[in-house]
Amino acid sequence: MRSEERTIDRDPEDAVAEVRVARREAIGVALATSAYGISFGALAVANGFDVWQTCVLSLLMFTGGSQFAFVGVIGAGGLAAAPAAIASALLLGVRNVAYGMRMSPVIGRGAARRALAAPFTIDESTAVSLAQRSPRARHVGFWITGVGIYLGWNLMTLLGALLGDVLGDPKTYGLDAAAAAAFLALLWPRLRTRQAIAVGIAAAAVATALTPVLIPGLPVLVAAFVAIVVGWFNWFGSKAAGPAAGEESA
Repeated sequence: MRSEERTIDRDPEDAVAEVRVARREAIGVALATSAYGISFGALAVANGFDVWQTCVLSLLMFTGGSQFAFVGVIGAGGLAAAPAAIASALLLGVRNVAYGMRMSPVIGRGAARRALAAPFTIDESTAVSLAQRSPRARHVGFWITGVGIYLGWNLMTLLGALLGDVLGDPKTYGLDAAAAAAFLALLWPRLRTRQAIAVGIAAAAVATALTPVLIPGLPVLVAAFVAIVVGWFNWFGSKAAGPAAGEESA
């Protein structure tokens, strides 16, 4: 069993504090991500989808990036572009398979439990859960984030679809940056070692470079592969960066 998943004795007050932090982070990420759902609702209607079709996509698809890719391709090419839209959505959704494998110990055993958790195993719920230290805090972070985003995203999708052009471009309000900002807030405290920093920089650089030249979905998968390679070989060691590194070597 990996050391990060070992159950250790903790002070009850520390355990409660960790759960409280997980709950606070989960609610914050859920609110930030759900807000961007209004953009999807408005974009889908602008690309020719009915309100009910837009809401069904969010209810059943619920993959964020895949939804944007799907309605974007359909809007640009009509029904003839459906195969390309489905392919793009599937490519973006492949990462959720990896999330499912990583979150399996957090969710626990049992087919029913894992089936229930499957729709909520997304970028944000995985990130919030893995940012916690104790098993209980990870469990709380996963479920509150996943369920909170599902409810909020669908509500905001409906609102965006109903308001449509009244809202204008949601990017004007900065909603397109809300989810990314939430991710950075979760990632920043974890960048304490050279290895973690190297993985983050390598993956970000690859994704940025490939986004203009590859179809949606592929840059994310390639960046994930690069992150796995850099992390697996531990090229940069595990020494802490910055002052902490200096203290270690002293």
